[in-house]
Amino acid sequence: MGLHVGDDEALVLRNRALVKEELGLARLVSARQVHGGSILNVGRLPETDEEHAGHDALMTNIPELGLMIQQADCQAVMLYDPEHGAVSNIHSGWRGSVANIIAKTVAAMTAVYGTRPAALHAAISPSLGPCCGEFINYRTELPLAFHAYQTQPNYFDFWAISRDQLRDSGVRLAQIEIAGRCTACNEDYFSYRRDGVTGCFASVIGMRSADSDQASAVSRQADKNE
Repeated sequence: MGLHVGDDEALVLRNRALVKEELGLARLVSARQVHGGSILNVGRLPETDEEHAGHDALMTNIPELGLMIQQADCQAVMLYDPEHGAVSNIHSGWRGSVANIIAKTVAAMTAVYGTRPAALHAAISPSLGPCCGEFINYRTELPLAFHAYQTQPNYFDFWAISRDQLRDSGVRLAQIEIAGRCTACNEDYFSYRRDGVTGCFASVIGMRSADSDQASAVSRQADKNE
């Protein structure tokens, strides 16, 4: 799925076309991720698929537009606002977790779309699990608050860290789904931790037109009730 890891471009583009077909989406927008904190608001349906450099979270309220995060152990944290018809997709490796890009993206959705964090539905993708999440330099890499998530010496549960960052941002625990699949253990996924040199798989979120129309109706009803 990645255009920047040395894979055959024609095959990558074919795979991306298959994703669009399977999900019923017209376009894909992806990011050349840099383990930073920049969030891109995609406010239009582009004429062709696009990939933007320098961002680690994407958000949109445009129907038929898929937001794609590319991975090889890092998490994709996907958010859906059913009240305002908006979605986001967050690339969260350990640096993203330290920077709490999850909280920043929830705040951005609130500012741009009027999102209520308690209304959000969240999904944490397959990614490096606590079984394989070894950080031998954690004392210098990870903040003290993360040390409580150590499951055995030098191993950390970043699924739980993301869950709690979502909760602390106002997302209800009952509306957070964790895939619970470790990419290093499961050879169905690419894993940089396991293989060193690897391709990328991807997580995609988007809305079909019907999803957006339903969300707009819910939002209008909520406005009337207020």
